[in-house]
Amino acid sequence: MASEGKGVLLKADPIANTFRDEIKSALAPQGSFPRPPKLVGILATSAAPSKFYAEFTKKQCDALGVEFVLRRVGAAADEALAPGEGVEEAIIEANEDDGVDGIMVYYPIFGVQQDHYLQQIVSPYKDVEGLHFKFHYNLYHNIRFLEPKTLASSLPATNNAPPAVNDEPPAGYVKSILPCTPLAIVKCLEYTGVYNKILPYGDRAYGKTVTVINRSEVVGRPLAALLANDGARVFSVDIDSIQEYTKRPRKSADERTFHPHHVVHPTALSLQECLALSDVVVSAVPSAAYKVKTAWLKDGCVCLNVAADKNFEADVREKASVYLPTIGKVTIMMLLRNL
Repeated sequence: MASEGKGVLLKADPIANTFRDEIKSALAPQGSFPRPPKLVGILATSAAPSKFYAEFTKKQCDALGVEFVLRRVGAAADEALAPGEGVEEAIIEANEDDGVDGIMVYYPIFGVQQDHYLQQIVSPYKDVEGLHFKFHYNLYHNIRFLEPKTLASSLPATNNAPPAVNDEPPAGYVKSILPCTPLAIVKCLEYTGVYNKILPYGDRAYGKTVTVINRSEVVGRPLAALLANDGARVFSVDIDSIQEYTKRPRKSADERTFHPHHVVHPTALSLQECLALSDVVVSAVPSAAYKVKTAWLKDGCVCLNVAADKNFEADVREKASVYLPTIGKVTIMMLLRNL
């Protein structure tokens, strides 16, 4: 942690280390795993970011005692092959291998629509990235726990679990897997104190206003839903629109009944107006040219950069009380917790 300038530059390491210790305990001889879990990574392109992420995953697995096997297909295996060639077959093979506990695929490969198809091929029993539609459905409907047997059904789950009073699942239930990057962001916000532990579980972001710049199905939209389901008022910013996510209805004080999960409203506020209100700003725009203007930020806000490129201006800490330039190490820990 460094503190040049007004705000604190917070590295991901101390946050990741908290979960690294948790994973080590689970992997210890007396822990919950009878053998080291096996994670299969599938690399289907020659893209540098994907190759770096695969190498980073292996390094973290090796350090924790998780068996990691990288399967290269398509352009990753032979430059003469097309990107993505053989990736579907590799996923199916890993699904059918009883020795494999988890599968992750390094996206993007083909593009949004075909990649989404591949995400649904990964068995929900082995999906450590939380990208299967069953987990997305649960996230958007604020269903936090599920019965493992429901994963075998092609139908979305119904929420028959007892009301969640903490993050421990009731008997016979397990936690519904959450997408790694949005979950990592939530864990970073918990670490920085944005979440109020005094408040009831499921509402600990109440009173906070958050702007999320990105509405992809991998990061931005599920993150906005997670935060709103935890009580925050969230502005979801995309290229052509801004939406407000909240589970608190827009009714009079006499009619304050809560929605069971977030709802989405259009908003007339501009990005500048949203930022001026926001206690937290998360940016995940995949462009080196995009920058959040420091002058628009609220004094004392918390800023998280989730893109590969820096989305904030160099003087962000003149306004932000805490700035996290990267969260990749926390994301990997969330993935390994999902094994």
